[in-house]
Amino acid sequence: MRKKKEKGRKFGPVFVLMFLTLFIIFMSIVLSMVGFEGNQAAINNNTIETNLVTVRNVFSLEGIHFLIGNVKNNLSSFSPLVVLIISLIGIGIGEKSGLLEALFSKFKNWKSNHITMLTLFIGIISSFLGEDVYAFLIPLVGVFYKYAGRNSRLGILTMFLGIGAGYGTSLLGGYLDYLLGGATQLAARVEVDKTYQFQVFSNLYIMLGSTLILTFVGTVIIERLLAPKYPKKTPLLEEPLPTSRKGLLATTIISLIFLLIISYGLFPKLPYGGFLLDLSQKNYYAQAFGTNAPFGQSFVFLIVLLLMINSFVYGFISKNIKSTNDYSIGLSKSFEGTGYVFVLMFFSAQMIAILNWTNLGTVLSARLVSLLSSIQFSGIALITTFFLIVILMSIIIPGTEEKWTLLHPIIVPLFMRSNMTPDFTQFIFRAADGIGKCMTPMYAYFIVLLAFLQKYNYDESYEITIFGTLKKLLPCVLLFAGLWILILVGWFVIGLPMGVGVYSAL
Repeated sequence: MRKKKEKGRKFGPVFVLMFLTLFIIFMSIVLSMVGFEGNQAAINNNTIETNLVTVRNVFSLEGIHFLIGNVKNNLSSFSPLVVLIISLIGIGIGEKSGLLEALFSKFKNWKSNHITMLTLFIGIISSFLGEDVYAFLIPLVGVFYKYAGRNSRLGILTMFLGIGAGYGTSLLGGYLDYLLGGATQLAARVEVDKTYQFQVFSNLYIMLGSTLILTFVGTVIIERLLAPKYPKKTPLLEEPLPTSRKGLLATTIISLIFLLIISYGLFPKLPYGGFLLDLSQKNYYAQAFGTNAPFGQSFVFLIVLLLMINSFVYGFISKNIKSTNDYSIGLSKSFEGTGYVFVLMFFSAQMIAILNWTNLGTVLSARLVSLLSSIQFSGIALITTFFLIVILMSIIIPGTEEKWTLLHPIIVPLFMRSNMTPDFTQFIFRAADGIGKCMTPMYAYFIVLLAFLQKYNYDESYEITIFGTLKKLLPCVLLFAGLWILILVGWFVIGLPMGVGVYSAL
């Protein structure tokens, strides 16, 4: 009887999000009344200035206006919602046409650990594209595991861990590294080295090494700790669709042509080339992935467009799609059973918007930064402490740029005075930032994770909850965090080059 009662005490995700929102409102009232504040450092005119940041009270006239008047805006500006809708359109028609089934069913004979390794590796290397990949790869991996004869929930958790734990690394540096690097360079030049210049590939060697280590060791972690909890396969509730070799051949040819066109659009020096770039920018990363770059801003859409074209061709050749109306309806297939995700996103969008408005995260983070700068640590102790503080910050401020804005004016000079390069400092931050994203319900894509775990939950007696999911993830996340610390400390102690001509120590 006691077990049944304990089981009944589980709180659903919507209830938890509402409770967290009320808790944020309550804390904003209390902390604003006691004058809780922090000093935020910023760089202006080549000098570090300190600004006082205070907690804003939601229960003030201004706060009530924000609370009531911005409900619609909070949801409409919620980026994960838009990207997810685009992704589901492509994945849906890929399922309806039988294309994804034909491609993914080939993995049925693969061993479990090989599928885990492949999923983890894709998650890690895709992180250079930014956060949008969560909204595409999480739904896609659920379909992949289903047709590969594995448990979709295990695949979804594996992909989430891969993107998160690998968010600070990849086979190549990404636009986010370039963006953060500008702030890193500015902080390094202000007080310590006026000649320092950040290069995106300055961390190339450690990125390649950590990608391989995370993939192989991470596979063991997931197979030992997570996979035994999801031994059953995802049931196929529909009859298998016919497979067409002609259809697969046609889609292969179309994909190659499509990739050639995309590649041509990424080379600015070719005749009529570079049409997918923002040529107003000087740096190629900014041209390809910047705020106004057609390629970076529409990367998920380009994949979805390819899926839509290939699914149309494959569906009609295989006769899995019999008419244009059949095709049109097929575009919505992935939306079946996903209404829950939009409910969760609504409450998540409100919670995150309110948290940002109150300045709670900013003030608490500013306090943590001040604490770190006052502690006389260096070497391994400084690396480990900074890593842990970034994780704590990530729980309340999951956004990478927002955290680095708070950190870089103080942390980069601090590490340089401790004989560590700005490149290494930024890399430590990126690694810890990814780990922190894996363990907070304040992160929008954690909500996407919950929704798709629920979609593939075929056991009515089993409840998908926020705390239950965190409990399952936490052992793996902690081991990934420990692995990252070993990589960072090991690289520093041994003195291995971070990239071409760049080391962790000055």
